[in-house]
Amino acid sequence: QVQLVESGGGLVQAGGSLRLSCAASGSIFTINAMAWYRQAPGKQRELVAAITSGGSTTYADSVKGRFTISRDNANKTGYLQMNSLRPEDTAVYYCYAAIVVAGLRNYWGQGTQVTVSS
Repeated sequence: QVQLVESGGGLVQAGGSLRLSCAASGSIFTINAMAWYRQAPGKQRELVAAITSGGSTTYADSVKGRFTISRDNANKTGYLQMNSLRPEDTAVYYCYAAIVVAGLRNYWGQGTQVTVSS
């Protein structure tokens, strides 16, 4: 059974930094794209950043220049480095991965709360 386990969320002051991690476990053949989404109260879930298996990245305009997505393929782990955090970055952050097990499937982590105080 494949699982994505996130860690690294918490409470930080505006201007601070956090690093989120997403560790995949289980009978994984290969991990294609990985991504981070977030959902603030009363809002829809939105894409924050994504990275392909080859390392190509894409970012939401609101986080460009502040957040960096990366991955460690050998350890099946993805990361989101968040700098210069703002109160509007407050949300539950979810890890997503497209994983080849018996065919390609989509997996989600349980979510980790990030709260930025002003």
